[in-house]
Amino acid sequence: MSSPGSDVTEVEDVLDEPAHESAAPVGDRPPARSWRTRADFIAVALIAVVSITASVLTWAFSDARATTSVTGPSSFEPLPDVANLPPSLAEVWRAGSGASLSPVVVQTPSKETGEEKPSTVVTGTGGEVNGRDPLTGDVRWTYKRDLPLCTVSTAWGRAMALYSKGENCSELTSLDGVTGERRAQRNGDAETGTALLNEGSHLITTGSKFVEVYRRDDLVRSLEYGGLRAIVNPNKQPRVGCTYGSMAVTTGKFAMIERCPEDASDRVTILKPNPDKSDEPKVFGSSVTGSKNAQVVAMTDKYVAVAVPNPSRVLIYDAETGNQINEAPVDVPESDFTDPPNHVARVFTTKTNAFWFTGSRTVSLSLETLTPLWTAEGTLGAGTTLAGRALIPVKDGLRVFEQDTGAVVGTFRVNRAGYTGPVQLATAGPVVLEQRGETVVALR
Repeated sequence: MSSPGSDVTEVEDVLDEPAHESAAPVGDRPPARSWRTRADFIAVALIAVVSITASVLTWAFSDARATTSVTGPSSFEPLPDVANLPPSLAEVWRAGSGASLSPVVVQTPSKETGEEKPSTVVTGTGGEVNGRDPLTGDVRWTYKRDLPLCTVSTAWGRAMALYSKGENCSELTSLDGVTGERRAQRNGDAETGTALLNEGSHLITTGSKFVEVYRRDDLVRSLEYGGLRAIVNPNKQPRVGCTYGSMAVTTGKFAMIERCPEDASDRVTILKPNPDKSDEPKVFGSSVTGSKNAQVVAMTDKYVAVAVPNPSRVLIYDAETGNQINEAPVDVPESDFTDPPNHVARVFTTKTNAFWFTGSRTVSLSLETLTPLWTAEGTLGAGTTLAGRALIPVKDGLRVFEQDTGAVVGTFRVNRAGYTGPVQLATAGPVVLEQRGETVVALR
């Protein structure tokens, strides 16, 4: 401290260390350790090898390595409209497609009008999905996995591919219908032998004991119904121990045949595809049919049509309540009343009719009431439309009918080279597509 009147101020450095705690002279410090020894180089090399090996193993066992994606052009030439029936039809191309249940045609909205137009025919076999030019069959894009395909379908302008990762069909992938670019992918638990049904905003898998629903944008699962693989919240399913028959869909709901231990006959149940909780189904209505071997054959926003034998008839149910409101006789032999392949009745729907292939004939139902209008015997499939008329496969070719009356307009002769099995049809502009077993054949 300074004395009074002194001009010198002494400052005490509180940071100065006591003499006995002062740092050692620089010359007495140990030398810095060198990082250039042989052991250091070995350690660095080992770390690099481990990192590279981990990366290689991750890639080797990843889905990316097992996937081949070759995308195509982002636009396509619109297919010509068909105003009149052509004079004849002949084969223009064919391709293997064992994964499709019927010809898969992607409908893409027009950039000018927004109207949906056919753009791509999708085929699937082995683990490979191809998007093809409808006119030529040329491959525009390819998506391939090292997994077997369960089925291919279409929804929302996309191709939908369901692959098997073991016992079930567990990998669902949506692909851009025009370019083939992957848009979304989810793992689920669909049964083998499933079909994919598009109700407008959701995709529904069929099954004999378990059904699941995926919503449009990101394929997040919105409903699980039936024998859940891992029950988190018990007692949420309305019935347990049931098996399922055929299914049909419409916007905002779907219907299915249930066969439950406590019921003396088959039951038709109408469900919401997107309840508040995915494991808590919302049932619009459910009624026993009074018959066995029942089939759901068609559905609208108002009605559900269920075909039953002994005697053969179509029962009409209210789609909101599940109550039966009508019935009508139908000329179908009892032998046709078996569950359809993949739990889906072979049906083609137009703006006015639903054409149901029973296995031996095709029944035209009014889309307004779902009651039968007329029947074509000796058919091989549900059919399609061309130039406004119904086109239904028969043994010798494709027979043309007036939709409202069932009057025969004529027949296109088609040589199927000995194939006599079921034939499912679709059209893409002027091209008629036949699914013959595991082959898609294009006619023009």
